[in-house]
Amino acid sequence: MSVQDLTDQLQKGLRVALGATTSLVESLQDAQKREENLAKLRLDWDQLSEEWARKGEKTEQEARSFVDMMMNQAAKPTGSPATGSTGTQNAPTTSPEIQKEIQELTAQIASMRSELEQLREQNPSA
Repeated sequence: MSVQDLTDQLQKGLRVALGATTSLVESLQDAQKREENLAKLRLDWDQLSEEWARKGEKTEQEARSFVDMMMNQAAKPTGSPATGSTGTQNAPTTSPEIQKEIQELTAQIASMRSELEQLREQNPSA
């Protein structure tokens, strides 16, 4: 197995976990989504993991664009141009507030992942 194959598998696994977590959050927020997601659990696991991977990829892209937008806003000083007199741009820095928010979101994802594992253990036949 090449390094690229391993990287692809790890990325797909992360996306499946992210997609499953997103589905779990949707289920908790909307009763209709809950019923749809419970019905999907009866599907073939390969099909379900592919769906979660697609959803995880979409969520990952949305999160990346959100973080990039936040970092760009934090890096731009108000009232001054983004480039210096030499035409070069300073490297973006992340504010402590954004770092804290990213850490909180990461902790929430880890918590949801743990809850998902507990649900799987409680209902192994699904």
